[in-house]
Parts: sequence; structure tokens; C-alpha cells
Amino acid sequence: MPKYTREDVVRQIKENNVKFIRLQFTDMLGIIKNVEIPLSQLEKALDNKMMFDGSSIEGFVRIEESDMYLYPDLDTFVVFPWTSEKGKVARFICDIYKPDGTPFEGDPRYNLKRNLKKMEELGFDAFNIGAEPEFFLFKLDEKGNPSLELNDQAGYFDLAPTDLGENCRRDIVLELEEMGFEIEASHHEGAPGQHEIDFKYSDAVKHADDIQTFKLVVKTIARKHNLHATFMPKPLFGVNGSGMHINMSLFKKGENVFYDTKGDLELSETAYHFMAGIIQHATAFTAITNPTINSYKRLVPGYEAPSYVAWSASNRSPLLRVPNSRGLSTRLEVRSVDPSANPYMALSVLLAAGLSGIENKLTPPTAVDRNIYVMSKEEREEEGILDLPVTLKGALDLLQKDEVIVESLGDHLFEHFVEAKEIEWDMFRLQVHPWEREQYMTIY
Repeated sequence: MPKYTREDVVRQIKENNVKFIRLQFTDMLGIIKNVEIPLSQLEKALDNKMMFDGSSIEGFVRIEESDMYLYPDLDTFVVFPWTSEKGKVARFICDIYKPDGTPFEGDPRYNLKRNLKKMEELGFDAFNIGAEPEFFLFKLDEKGNPSLELNDQAGYFDLAPTDLGENCRRDIVLELEEMGFEIEASHHEGAPGQHEIDFKYSDAVKHADDIQTFKLVVKTIARKHNLHATFMPKPLFGVNGSGMHINMSLFKKGENVFYDTKGDLELSETAYHFMAGIIQHATAFTAITNPTINSYKRLVPGYEAPSYVAWSASNRSPLLRVPNSRGLSTRLEVRSVDPSANPYMALSVLLAAGLSGIENKLTPPTAVDRNIYVMSKEEREEEGILDLPVTLKGALDLLQKDEVIVESLGDHLFEHFVEAKEIEWDMFRLQVHPWEREQYMTIY
């Protein structure tokens, strides 16, 4: 059922003294884009007649086919509570359409909906997601630019005065709640300056929308505290990086199909098939769930991020974990994903991987209930434990060999993503880095 009608939106705009509307969408790289319009253009926007130049957006289209239309999703309407009392700003999240009225294949949000239709064809009603995005808070310098100075030296679950980010985090929570988020937990994470705020699970499209909104709110409110919030996976050497664990479950007629009181660990056959699909395609979807050069500085042993493809119900070192909750809360948690991922694309590949396991009735390997980090390479090989890719280039090579993951992206996103990321890899590969000068300049 739709949450808002056109009349509801107009009424809220009047009640909240809204003067400007942001028409938001997400590009291929996961960056939020928007066209801001005055209230006088609202009717045009609600009639799906707002046009923009798609050739200027990363991964969209060539200049000779650049006209794109923004179709606002009325259910995503929200008023930004921090905006001016003289006139507030509201937003819609939009789907992208071509001039002929068909969805644009390069729109990551549309692509997720395309994958959800396949899920529905297999008889499932909902793909529910609970994400756990982590972020760092750095102080701004006198020019307002991010510094490398953290705002605290606190640790996991610490409180003020050790956790100096507590007030900022509390303000973020208050703003999110005013925007309709149901916040479940807020705490300091394991590394100095690192934080996590968890919000309630929801269906995949809404949750991807919420992840993008969450990032925007975190960055906006942090700046009001003279701080810079970053979702970069590994901004500092020697401490934990930031992950975005993804908790997943499939529902049918209101029932969680991963739950079975008679199954091993009270998991259904469907859950095990889905798990097996995740395991089988994990090395290929890593390029999407961990899409930056920096992502692979996090996926190393010793910092709580997974480095190996395995699963467990009692061990946090594997890529996939089965949390203890059962009943409606039965779920699988993929721990490798990081917050630089485009959430629409990440959920697309995770869903496709799991559904391929269900379709092919795959069986997962035996659970690994010991610390994989202390196992030798030979022991891992005996257990059939694969390594995750160690570079973006390695991940891209594996992505291109996996038909299931390639198809889940569609031709447009796949081709443009690989092209953009190979350019990114070459830029990194050809650069001379300070570490190289420190290591080699005096001894050679």
C-alpha cells in the first residue's frame, strides 16, 4: 500500500512551510545526486516532467542520448528538519526514466527492483534488510576541510567524556527519528573516532533508500559539530575499518522462510540454499560490495573484517554469520560489505547470489566454528575456504567471470562499472605513493 498520495504531499508541504524540493537519485558509484526546484515547479515534478542531463552523471549515458526524466517516488517524501525556518527543504527519491517512458537500465534503484521481480517469480514476497553502517568522525581544520585528527580516543561502547562524539551521534539520532527512522541502537565502535547507528530492518528498496538518507544526515549533522563524517572503509592504518554488515531474510505471506523449528540450527532448507549461493558467488560480488581501492585495506586479517569465504553460527571471523535470533528475526549476515558500496547494487548482487542457490538447490560447505585467522593456508585449503580478493583489480577479474552476478547488474551497469573501476585501478597503479619513496628512495 502506498504511504502517501499526491494530496498528502501537498498538505505536508503547506504545513511545514516547504519552499524548495530536492529530486534525489543515486549514481552508479553510490553518490547522491539531486536537482533542486522551487515550489512553483512541484506540479511539473509530480507529473514526471522534470528533465535532467544524464550525460553528466557517472555511468549514465552518452551526450547524444542525454535526456532523462525524474519520476518522484511519493513514499520517499520527507522534510529535512535542519533546514531554514524561513522555508524548509523537502525531498523525493526518484526513479530515472528515458524519454520513451521506459525505466533507465543504468538506474541502480530500478535495477534492484528488477532483481526483486525475479524473487517474486520464485514465490517470495519480500527481501528484508538490516544494514549496520559504520563511520569515522574527524575534526575540521581552520579552513573547514577534513583533518586526520580524530575527535576522540574512545573504544567499543565507551561513554562521554571518553567518547566526545556522543553529542554529535545523539543529534544525528534525533534528526533521523524526526525523519521517520526507527533507531535501534547507537554506540561507539571499536576504533577511535568510529561510530555505528543501527536502524530498523525494512524491505530492500526502502532500506537502500534509508542507507542513502542516513549517510546524508550523518554528514550534514557532523558538519554542524565542526566534524567531518566519512564512510571511507579504511581511513586509518592500524585500526579497524568501517563495515556495513548486511542482515538478510526472505519472507512469504508474512512468514520468514529462513526459519524452520525442525531444521538444523532451526534454519530451513531455503536458508541453507540461499547461504550456499552467497558462498559460491562471494568472490565475484566483492567488486560490487567493496568497490574502492581502499576497500581492500579493510579486508585483511586482524581487524575483525572477513578475509575468507566461510560461514558460522558461532564465529565472527567468516564472511557469513548466522545470528542467534530465530522466528521472524531469523537472518543471515554478510560481514564483508563496506559503506562505500552503492546499496542498490550491493543488494542486487546479494539477492541474485542467494536466489541462484535456491534455484539450483545448492548445499553450503560445513560451518567453520574456529578462528580462521589462526589457520594456516594448508588448513584453509583442506576446509575448502577461499580467500576474498585482495585488490580491486582481482575482484573485477572475478566479477567478469560470474554470469549470475553480471546478469544481476544488467549490461549497462556492468559495462560502465567495470570501465570506471578499471580506470580507477590504473590511476592508483600508476601513481607513486609516499610509502614507495620511504622504502626505496635512500636504499637504491
